[in-house]
Amino acid sequence: MTDTRTESRGRVLTGVHFMLGNYAVAEGALAAGCDFFAGYPITPANEISERMSQRLPEVGGVFVQGEDELASIYALAGASLAGAKAMTATASAGFNYMQEGLGYCYAVEAPVVVVDVQRCRGENFASQADVMQMRWGASGDYEAIVLAPSSVQELFDYAIRAFNLAEKYRSPVIVMSETTLALMRERILIPPADAIPIVNRRKVTQPPSPEFLPYKAEPSGTPDWAPLGSGYNVIYSLNPHDERGRIDWDPNVFEGLYKRITGKIRDNRKDICFTESFHMDDAQIALVTYGSEVRPAIDAAELARDKGIKVGVLKLGTVWPVPEDEIREVAGQVDAIISVEMNMGKYAGEVERVVGGRCRTFRATKNRGLIHSPDEILAVIEEARR
Repeated sequence: MTDTRTESRGRVLTGVHFMLGNYAVAEGALAAGCDFFAGYPITPANEISERMSQRLPEVGGVFVQGEDELASIYALAGASLAGAKAMTATASAGFNYMQEGLGYCYAVEAPVVVVDVQRCRGENFASQADVMQMRWGASGDYEAIVLAPSSVQELFDYAIRAFNLAEKYRSPVIVMSETTLALMRERILIPPADAIPIVNRRKVTQPPSPEFLPYKAEPSGTPDWAPLGSGYNVIYSLNPHDERGRIDWDPNVFEGLYKRITGKIRDNRKDICFTESFHMDDAQIALVTYGSEVRPAIDAAELARDKGIKVGVLKLGTVWPVPEDEIREVAGQVDAIISVEMNMGKYAGEVERVVGGRCRTFRATKNRGLIHSPDEILAVIEEARR
């Protein structure tokens, strides 16, 4: 069991632990190299801030108690541009307030990690209703990377993946947590530090000079990073900017910038997106789901198989970008796809768009503050079988 009273611990707590989900995502961040955290209290995410306030000083990092969510996300932006691996954590209502700063991070290509512990409006009941805001909440053109863990182990693992993707693509990455997972305790295994893959952003190699172009990159590429405050003259502006970083309202410059910012994510979907399949080899019906809903979906598939109905599960590790190739492949294999999610049917529209009529589609959706029971999903399976 994890000993939270130990006075001095290393960055990676190698070993087997029985750990709270919120603690696990914090430990994953630390294992990935996180050295800056800024946040504002909000349930059910508070244990993440609590853990980081204890652990960051132990490893030489910085913890900032923000005066609000907006101050916290902008603190992340500054720390990230100066070279920190920076993270914040919030819950649905607080995530609303972070959208302006998050949009700034997309525009200036500041790699940050945001953990959104989804909850119902005003209450700590389970929900996945933020799934569209995670993609479309900030202003301007950008592509979001959003990871959807389904267990306490994956909260740890996906936090590491989130930092690596943020560093590689110089982009914000969101970890889609949920009340259900955040406040759950499960067994997790933390590997040795040397077994954890770590990605660090590429740093510029040329010295500061008038010829330096901080935003120069391939059309779908990521520019090298020039540390803020290290002598490079870089303007970090939300406004459209040229390769030097100067504000430029020329339509060609504007379009070129945003084609690159969106292209560096969209054109690298195969590297970013990942899924996992269960019982899909002979499946005639597929459940497409993410987050905590993966758990009852697998149970429902096994109940269905006990009844002679061949059901499989496609678990989405990334919800944004949409794993289109994987969903299309499943759609060509089965007679029907059922979208399973804990809202009134938001991501189901994306699944149906990608399926594009290749098979029939159904929805197992609800917003009642509870994850689906296997029997609720089984009822939709039986409907799809008719």
